Amino acid sequence: MGWNALKAAAGAAAGRKITDLLAAEGRAEAFSISAGDLFFDYSKTTMAAGDRDLLLSLYAATGVAERREAMFSGARINETEDRAVLHTALRNLDGGPVLVDGADVMPGVLETLARMERFAAALRSGEITTPGGGRFTDIVNIGIGGSDLGPAMAVQALAPYHDGPRCHFVSNVDGAHVYDVLNGLNPASTLVIVASKTFTTIETMTNAETARTWIAAKVGADHAGAHFAALSSAVDKTAAFGIDPARVFGFEDWVGGRYSVWGPIGLSLMLAIGPEAFRAFLRGGQAMDRHFRAAEPLENLPVMLALTGLWHHQGCGHPTRAVLPYEQRLARLPAYLQQLEMESNGKRVTMGGEDAPAVTGPIVWGEPGTNGQHAFYQLIHQGTGVVPCEFMVGAEGHHAELAHQHTLLIANCLAQAEALMVGRSLEEARALMRDAGLEGAELERQARHRVFPGNRPSTMLVYPKLTPFVLGQIIALYEHRVFVEGAMLGINSYDQWGVELGKVLAKRIEPIVAGDAAPDALDPSTRQIIATLQRQRG
Repeated sequence: MGWNALKAAAGAAAGRKITDLLAAEGRAEAFSISAGDLFFDYSKTTMAAGDRDLLLSLYAATGVAERREAMFSGARINETEDRAVLHTALRNLDGGPVLVDGADVMPGVLETLARMERFAAALRSGEITTPGGGRFTDIVNIGIGGSDLGPAMAVQALAPYHDGPRCHFVSNVDGAHVYDVLNGLNPASTLVIVASKTFTTIETMTNAETARTWIAAKVGADHAGAHFAALSSAVDKTAAFGIDPARVFGFEDWVGGRYSVWGPIGLSLMLAIGPEAFRAFLRGGQAMDRHFRAAEPLENLPVMLALTGLWHHQGCGHPTRAVLPYEQRLARLPAYLQQLEMESNGKRVTMGGEDAPAVTGPIVWGEPGTNGQHAFYQLIHQGTGVVPCEFMVGAEGHHAELAHQHTLLIANCLAQAEALMVGRSLEEARALMRDAGLEGAELERQARHRVFPGNRPSTMLVYPKLTPFVLGQIIALYEHRVFVEGAMLGINSYDQWGVELGKVLAKRIEPIVAGDAAPDALDPSTRQIIATLQRQRG
């Protein structure tokens, strides 16, 4: 029993029709789970009860439950960096102690949260003012990767709860990004949050220096530091930058970047929605943590979401999965999950350094519906490959006067899942063409263009309304899904060595691009490209 058995089971299911499975009494109920406010339906897949049993056996055999408890208890499960993995502690608002090397980390976590809340409340109320005595009207968060994707996604998702300063985000080292964000803002009423644990991230610090120059030109160099806060543990570097220690919020090395929105990296979200709503967001994550630890595998939402993903990718061999939120304010969620999944599980060796026992992380992509329907759904429905689709939709929106539009949104979401499953046969397409007045060879030709293969799998995640609590549940759900997949594959989901090599080479290439060093050590292709760039920019 193992990954080869899973592939064999998926191969045997290749000719199986999802519609036939759903015709069996109780299929929909047996292949769905509720967890708090979330409802997950995975019945529109080719997975049969025996396949699920195989996956559950593989889950048990790979020791996921033991590794889960090791994570929550503070063990150093990130072995390549010798670190604990405790982003869950950041949302452990009323749980027990969490020990790392025998020391309880919760007093420090809760004190940092309280400091963030005092700062956010004072700035939102106008108690904390600009050096000129005015209110801060705009927040610019400068970060990259997890220091940008998490808060940028969450701030957009919770727009109906904004009652604080406007929030903006800069990540790309391309000067166009920082220029476009700062252009139109008033430096005198802008607070810049520099999000970098080490305060050395090249993209972030380059943008931070540009922002400081922009602010200093308006308020003077002596006052520029009062327009900054930092999310960093490098207090010496933040002090050298001119940031008041009272506005520096640090976090430990057991919080990975892509898991950090729950702590200081979420300060921009707290400023936008307020400390109370931010705590509701944390409690949503904590509720999912408790469900993940307590529920039996078959009733465990993160486990079954993970096993469905493994069925599609490691079993059936589908290389990508599409995340399709029918919620415009979740527009950044697919990008957030790209990093969460692909940086976590895009590995090729196990914890022991051996080749991974199966293909690892899938390619994750997507867009909010209904935009995607008018873009890439053509390929999903009629392309030659199969793309498992992960739909999500809320029962209601935030605007009662637009309820009719939300009804249309839900109808589109359900219709797409149905169309992927049932498709349209050649006979049905021929009937359409006959009704249109066609006949003979032209009827046959046109009919073939209108065939939908169908039998394409999808899952559906349903929630009541996108509140801070619900968003916390969703993010924690996907975090734990990634954990389960990685643990079953025996890989380390919490390092990211794959991002390092390009950074090292960029430092070597930068002076060559600038014309300050000879390109002799570079390959002929790169030398040619640099010469072309230098020639084109004169």
